[in-house]
This record gives sequence, C-alpha cells and structure tokens, in this order.
Amino acid sequence: MGRYLIRRLLQAIPVLLGATLLIYAVVFALPGDPVASMFGEKRMDEDIVNIIREQYHLNDPFIVQYWHYISGVFQGNFGRTFAGVEVSEIIAGKFQVTLNLAFTALVMEAVIGVGLGLYAALRRGRAQDTLVLASTLVLISIPTLVTGFVLQLLLGVKLKQSTGIEIFPVAGVSDGLRSYLLPAFVLAGTSIAYLTRLTRTNLVETLRADYIRTAVAKGMPRRRVIGRHALRNALIPLVTYLGADLGTLMGGAVITETIFNLPGIGQELFRSVYERQQPVVVGIVTLLVLVYILANLIVDLLYAVLDPRIRYE
Repeated sequence: MGRYLIRRLLQAIPVLLGATLLIYAVVFALPGDPVASMFGEKRMDEDIVNIIREQYHLNDPFIVQYWHYISGVFQGNFGRTFAGVEVSEIIAGKFQVTLNLAFTALVMEAVIGVGLGLYAALRRGRAQDTLVLASTLVLISIPTLVTGFVLQLLLGVKLKQSTGIEIFPVAGVSDGLRSYLLPAFVLAGTSIAYLTRLTRTNLVETLRADYIRTAVAKGMPRRRVIGRHALRNALIPLVTYLGADLGTLMGGAVITETIFNLPGIGQELFRSVYERQQPVVVGIVTLLVLVYILANLIVDLLYAVLDPRIRYE
C-alpha cells in the first residue's frame, strides 16, 4: 500500500504540471496589459509601470514566468496580486466557504442520488421507476443558472412571504448550515440526477447476477441480500463518480456562489477574471487541481475497503 501511495503521488506531479501550465498559458495569453488594467484610465509614470512588470516577471519569456510560479507553488507560495496581497491569504479566507458548500452538496448528492436510485431499481418497470427517471431527466435538462434563480425565488422569497419564516436564506452565510442548504442543492442538482440513474442501472444489473439469485434461493432475508451483497458491489462505480464529482462541485461553485452571494473562491474566481487578476485566477485553479488529485487518490484507496478482492501491490 505504501509503495502504491508513493507511485500515485509521483504520477500526480506531471498531472499538476500539465494542468497548471495549460491554465497559466490560457490566462496570460489573454489580450491586454494586466498592469495597465490595474490603473484603469489613470496614466501612471512609465518607470513605476516597468518596476511592477519587473517585480512580477511580466517582461520575461512565458516559460520563465511559469517556472517562477510553479517553483513557488512547490514551496507553498501561490504568488501575489498586482496590489501586493498574497494569493494564499485570499484563498485561505474564502476556501472554507466553498469547501462547506461542496461537501454539503456532496452529502446531498450521495444520500438523495443513491436513495432514489435504490428506490427506482427495486421498483423497476413500475410507475415509481418511471417517475424517478422522468424527474432526473427534467433536472438534467434545466441549467444550473435557471434552477438557482427559480429556487431562490420560490423557496427563498415567496416561501418567506407566505409563512413569515425564512427557512432557506437567499444570500450570504450568516445563518450557518441553513445558508448552504439551498445553494448546495442547486449545485448538486445535475449530479444527483446522474447519480440516481447510475445507481439504478448498477443495482438492476447486480440484482440479476447469479450470486444474488443464489442468496435469495437459500432463504437469505431480502434486506440483507440488497444491503450486504447487491448495494455494496454496486457502490464501486458510485464512489468513483462521487470522488471525481468533488472537484467538479468546487469548480462549479462559481455560478452558485455568484447567485447566492457566497464569499467563496468561486465568487473570487469570477471577480478575478473580470478584474484580470491573473495570479489569483491561476492560484485558485491550481488549488482545484490539487483537490481533484487528492479526491481521486482517496477513491482509489476506498476500492480495497469496498471490495476485498482489490489489492494494491
């Protein structure tokens, strides 16, 4: 297991280098001068502009700029904004909000998605199964932006007007966990639909397996057959999907955090792109890549827990 971990960590290095190199190239290839955009319409002394450009290595070739950045990342330094603020400080102040949102969405996705998938699989071909499949299709078809605004209006504004009680806050994080419930459902909506369909498909196939029919023929209780044998064996692709989706949820928080005015890294990423703060954009994307790599590593280790036949040499 130890050798497998070391091998996976070494494999993560070229992934990190490739991903950061790509995003660095895309961000810094954007037209315009980031230093000039920082001052807006004000005319600054040319000497001051040159000092800033030298300080941030903007006069160096692209590969030299990237080398300065990635060498700093391996030392825990994500660089500084053009205003002199450490990018790591900006991320540290907002990362917890996005992490809370992503994990709340992931829990909702796992509970609702697996639950509905199990419910539909056990009633395959019936009206309940058709209703679940139709509902997931509708959820997949509606863009997250539309879902966010509609639920914000109905459950946040209209419900408060009719009951006089604010059950689902529509902005900010001042209400603790309640502040994350509605945004998390909006963020996880499409993933819930896909996970429901994936769970149903895997369970239907697993329930047709010979060892399941043998267990039923031996008189094993139905609940034990489903819980201990069928569901556990169907969980491996579900865990794979959930692990990969954690990075997707954190990246997709840009839209959700903007709609619900959550002060997380998604909203900061949106603002930084608008203001052309390239160091912040690259720093946040680098962090998301690291989270994605870590999530996939944890998923690989969970395989051995779910299926004892899997061993890492």
